Amino acid sequence: MAKSPANPLGETHYLEMITGLFAAFLLISNLASTRVVKIGILEFDAGTLLFPLTYIFGDLLTEVYGFAKARRVIWTGFGALFLATLFLYLASLPPPAPGWDGDPAWQSVMGLVPRLALASLVAYLIGEFANSITLAKMKAKAPQKGPAARFVVSTLVGQFFDTLIFASVAFLGVLGPNLWWTLVGSNFLFKVGVEILLLPLTLAVVRRVKKTEGLDPIDREISYNPFQWNPDRPAPLAKSDSGNPKKEESEQGDKRA
Repeated sequence: MAKSPANPLGETHYLEMITGLFAAFLLISNLASTRVVKIGILEFDAGTLLFPLTYIFGDLLTEVYGFAKARRVIWTGFGALFLATLFLYLASLPPPAPGWDGDPAWQSVMGLVPRLALASLVAYLIGEFANSITLAKMKAKAPQKGPAARFVVSTLVGQFFDTLIFASVAFLGVLGPNLWWTLVGSNFLFKVGVEILLLPLTLAVVRRVKKTEGLDPIDREISYNPFQWNPDRPAPLAKSDSGNPKKEESEQGDKRA
């Protein structure tokens, strides 16, 4: 059975850093997706090499900090990706300066195709939430089981929705049926394979972060609505008659002692 958290106040040491890395890998993977690479018999965009790491961070966030905090980080990543998409699009609108001959190359790499940008945003949002909700519900139902099974199953669910939605919005009707299914299958198998390959490292990091943070939440009495935003707020200090909250806190501590 999962142990009660040793950190009842919910103070965190790594949450801000993990949030920053999560957003960074998300943005980098989308920028890298402008290059197509070939590894063995597989051909895919280079962003596929990095994108599975965002799901590993998603597993870490949900397992250690709970779905409520993971939900806010997912929306933070979406906001960062949306802003990057918007400003790259705006940067492509003005004509190039006279004498600068790099515009065709820039447009071919950084110029955004609206359909691909929409596919990336929608697939990310649905896939990440599918991953996080699946993991949180599995943990709530069987907290005594280790996280390995939760990580694998939630990855399968999240990557299924992510890959299928992206390929559908971006390429359905553009590619032939055989090529479309080949693209879906190759991307899904590669992403899931990377996460399973890195599972021992993920488990080791999760154990270390749990130990340091003193957190191991079980999300039973929460809303899984992705659109709900309910930030954790510490309870306000009670005010004494003199209006000095620190004095009241000290007096309460003395009574407990």
